Amino acid sequence: MNKVYNFSAGPSILPQEVFREAAEGVLNLNQSGLSILEISHRSKDFMSILEEAKSLVKELLQVPEQYEILFLTGGASAQFYMSAINFLPEGGTATYIDTGVWSAKAIKEASKFGKIVPASSSKDRNYSYLPKEHHIPNDASYLHYTSNNTIYGTQFSTAIRSEVPVICDMSSDIFSRPIDVAKYAMIYAGAQKNLGPAGTTLVIIDPKICGKSGRNLPSMLDYQVHIENGSMFNTPPTFPIYVSMLNLRWLKKQGGVRAIQQKNIEKANLLYQEIDSNPLFKNEIAREERSMMNVVFDAISPEIEHAFLKFAEENYCSGIKGHRSRGGFRASIYNAMDIEGVQHLVDTMALFSINFNKTNH
Repeated sequence: MNKVYNFSAGPSILPQEVFREAAEGVLNLNQSGLSILEISHRSKDFMSILEEAKSLVKELLQVPEQYEILFLTGGASAQFYMSAINFLPEGGTATYIDTGVWSAKAIKEASKFGKIVPASSSKDRNYSYLPKEHHIPNDASYLHYTSNNTIYGTQFSTAIRSEVPVICDMSSDIFSRPIDVAKYAMIYAGAQKNLGPAGTTLVIIDPKICGKSGRNLPSMLDYQVHIENGSMFNTPPTFPIYVSMLNLRWLKKQGGVRAIQQKNIEKANLLYQEIDSNPLFKNEIAREERSMMNVVFDAISPEIEHAFLKFAEENYCSGIKGHRSRGGFRASIYNAMDIEGVQHLVDTMALFSINFNKTNH
């Protein structure tokens, strides 16, 4: 059977050794004779998994000591409203940078709890660029933005500077490069890109910003409750946390986020070079705004788009069809995608171009 290269935006590829270790844990965790799926979430085996996962997050991202690490549920979508209900007081104002579908959804949820003032937006050109100037009111409770846009293929290369607390959705590029966590009041990320399988959400939070909204919150929506209970207020998603821990171990073995960043740059440069040089494809995003995680591109005609999608699937390139809201193609090249996979896609694009030219000349 030929190897299939998975370029899906998520749930996404994870390292093969993580799949194998996770499978062993399902059958027999730590030679205990029990499965990770059946052990108590308060057992020593699981508590050691949770603590190691938290410790690896802190180590790999050099998280400042005062920050708390939480593993919650509901994906990033739950954080859209949970962050607002915790940090936006009644009658308060927050400001959001709108650069894609996910930031727009975050704005929609937050607007149910207070006034949302747009800091900037790229909606006017279908989110094909990143705004350069941001209007951030001094009285805003916080600034929210999305660091990487999976659908439109743009990525902020540096943190947004702000005098108000910054909350960032890093679902699709966390652990892909070093970040200065101290510049953020809170970072959240759905696991199913660079961290682990779908089912858990990582939250890195400075407790100093909690408890200031003045709201009487349901316990499940209160960050303070989850901090006080160490992510154990309710039964946590044990298997996704276990696989995330295995994946963080793998990342540490690769040399950490600085080493993986260099590999990600190499992979992205290889693919963008083919897109820019192949006359059948195009990417019109400014080079400095291009995502290293989600490479979007288009064919020069609808006929070529349909033909290449079929050709790519026949050549074992899975998941490259663009999101329905944008069309075109999208190759997601997260940490676990190796250079071999990107080279295979590049070779497939080049071969398609050769065959196309032969057929049409």
